[in-house]
Amino acid sequence: MVFAYACGNNSNSESNNTDNTAGTAETATEEDTPEAAQIEYDEVVGHGKFTEENFEFAMEPQLTEKGNAIYSAKCQSCHKLTDEQLVGPGFAGVSERRTPVWIMNFLTNTDEMIDLDPALQEQLEVCMVRMPDQALSDDDALSIVSFFHANDAN
Repeated sequence: MVFAYACGNNSNSESNNTDNTAGTAETATEEDTPEAAQIEYDEVVGHGKFTEENFEFAMEPQLTEKGNAIYSAKCQSCHKLTDEQLVGPGFAGVSERRTPVWIMNFLTNTDEMIDLDPALQEQLEVCMVRMPDQALSDDDALSIVSFFHANDAN
């Protein structure tokens, strides 16, 4: 019995030591998290699931048409197609200032992009209203990118 007790106690000690070690490791990880959470922001690509390697843009008339419908339903109340600011900035020239991949990341990852992009933060100070996430699908965002390019071409 003493042997069984000693072995049982010993494995509890080892278990406790392991748990303490795990707790220490978790604590160390939590302390390192703020540094690990720092994201390198690329002002050309933005931040999101789209990269220059996994995204290729080509304007298509049916996408442009769909983008116009989405603009009318979701964007028009705050954004004009000119450079005039309404609630948010006007859309004129956006496809010349920003890459298609950046626009895709912004439209599908709005909150994080606003938090990370210095130019968007400056724009927020001017507009004073944070753009809400429109919950756009990738296809809807692609349609808007096509629409922006068509708008800028006119």
